[in-house]
Amino acid sequence: MSERRHRILLAKIGLDGHDRGVKVLARTFRDAGHDVIYTGLWQTAQATMCAAMQEDVDVVGVSLLSAAHMTVMPEVLKWRKDYGIEHVPVVLGGIIPTADYDAVRAMGVAAIFNPGSSLEEILKEFGRLGAEASHGTLEEVRAGYATGDQVALAKLITHVQRGTDSDGWTPPEGNALVLGVTGSPGVGKSSFIDKLGRALRGSDLKVAVVAVDPSSPVSGGALLGDRLRMMHGTPDERFFIRSLSSGDVLGGLGPKVKEVVALLGGFGFDIILLETVGAGQSDVAVRELASQTMLLLMPDSGDAVQFSKAGLMEIASCFVVNKCDLEGADRTLAQLTSAIGADRPVWKVNTLHNEGIDQVADWVVELKRTPPGK
Repeated sequence: MSERRHRILLAKIGLDGHDRGVKVLARTFRDAGHDVIYTGLWQTAQATMCAAMQEDVDVVGVSLLSAAHMTVMPEVLKWRKDYGIEHVPVVLGGIIPTADYDAVRAMGVAAIFNPGSSLEEILKEFGRLGAEASHGTLEEVRAGYATGDQVALAKLITHVQRGTDSDGWTPPEGNALVLGVTGSPGVGKSSFIDKLGRALRGSDLKVAVVAVDPSSPVSGGALLGDRLRMMHGTPDERFFIRSLSSGDVLGGLGPKVKEVVALLGGFGFDIILLETVGAGQSDVAVRELASQTMLLLMPDSGDAVQFSKAGLMEIASCFVVNKCDLEGADRTLAQLTSAIGADRPVWKVNTLHNEGIDQVADWVVELKRTPPGK
């Protein structure tokens, strides 16, 4: 395990057709004890650097196999400046002619790796760059947070996550509706949250997502892949996403999540969507932070007896049968309704085709706009 865990963002920008190599790197960094945010194929320079800003990463790694480095990297570095994170080193890997190395370094790229570079060499350089990363002083980031600076918000979250002494400071009390979104692995929570968040933005609500992924019990590192499902189109400055690892915390969340939610609420977000790790029946910690808890299910994920058990089913405020295009959706809906009665809402949703999302969003908007006690 590394002496200090770094946050590393790995990106595929442009039209590269596969990401096998970068996935190997992601697992390697995780196994070395780091937290890795992978943003997926076909990303833009703008979306990549927006993600780097919100995630407050120590290093950004860009993988290019399309010989577009002389076009892509100036764009990446431009957006790095525009998002106010010029302090974050950018590393380039891929098919880069050696004749271009000097020009690429002159742009401001911190290191270059080719297909012959060893994993040990790459790990060592990322570790060196990560160790030099700066996240600002508490005084600086709190001042920026107070003015609505998202760079400062992201850095303050990092300080909270790393246990920096708060010396008694607390964020302003916010008025956010905190909605927990939970369910078993593979049920489609991240894709659902992406669609729900963007529907809520359509109602002019400021939305934040806190997405928790499991940490490795061996290395302590984590592959934070939830953002991968939420990287679409031009970034929206009123849609903030932060990925966190679960550490050794049980119950579906992670360390300092309560404090992170408080920071987001104090920053002025209207809705905070809190995504748990892939949850089991007893992973109910989300109820302590969320005013409402939404449980996602898949067709044929249980029967009436299963749906009547205590635990996760019991603490849910509402239910979503996701992937309702699959066989068994109507049967699952009928069995679920039979088990829980008519007191809690149930929706059928197909995230892929954006079916049923608006109805869920309307319910959330109504909750937000209903005064407490009504």
